Amino acid sequence: MPITESEIIKLKEQAKSIRHDIIDTTVWSGGAHIGGALSMVEIMTILYFKYLNIKPEEPHWEERDRVVLSKGHGGVGYAPVLSARGYFPKDELKEFNHFMSNFGMHLDSLKVKGVDVSTGSLGHGLPMAVGLALGARLQNKSWKTYCILGDGECNEGSVWEAAMSAAHFKVTNLITFVDRNKMMIDGRTEEVMALEPFADKWKAFGFIVKEIDGHDFKALSEAIDYAHSETKAPVLILCNTKKGRGVDFMEDQVKWHYGSIDSDLAAKAHESVNRG
Repeated sequence: MPITESEIIKLKEQAKSIRHDIIDTTVWSGGAHIGGALSMVEIMTILYFKYLNIKPEEPHWEERDRVVLSKGHGGVGYAPVLSARGYFPKDELKEFNHFMSNFGMHLDSLKVKGVDVSTGSLGHGLPMAVGLALGARLQNKSWKTYCILGDGECNEGSVWEAAMSAAHFKVTNLITFVDRNKMMIDGRTEEVMALEPFADKWKAFGFIVKEIDGHDFKALSEAIDYAHSETKAPVLILCNTKKGRGVDFMEDQVKWHYGSIDSDLAAKAHESVNRG
């Protein structure tokens, strides 16, 4: 069913709230991968607040959809989403990345409710997601697997091995996203290790590619709906995003791949989100 304007309004408000939580969590943790967390907010918001078939009160429900955040360093953006969706109280975010906390920089599926797969070693998420999706098929299960990749991690050969497998086995119960913010820890992707022509590479590996504005809920919804209906080949949703989205002094700035913020910078960041 097409997304409605009222749904878009609600999702925008939810995304704004999550951005505020990301800022606060970065302050509490002393530093985090905030840039890439902010760039994927709309992707995570639409999944968790519109599409995923999940039960936060029953995190290990066998029929739930699975999510693999392959860009595991985005945990500071993932944990606030899980909290907002009801997996655990927001106050627990204050312990993010603290000594002996359940919340490490990369979220551990054995410690954090709602996390299906522990990630962090880049390039491992899509291979695991392909395995999950194939497992669902073999068991005649209807649940879907969603995988969110960073563009920088697409330098990893394991990503392309998994892509080849997904296409070969026609794993259409897998929906893959790339958070294409065009930056990685060492600089701009096209300077460190060029990815373009990026969409064409995924197509060459057998994927149907939908290239969209990754901050546009309508475009995201249309692409996800298409992916759900496709039965001939896996779908890759290439989300053009902006690093640090929503915080003006962080947007499109490599230095905010990872950073720490004090109370003054946090106040400026919150103000910027409110203006957005």
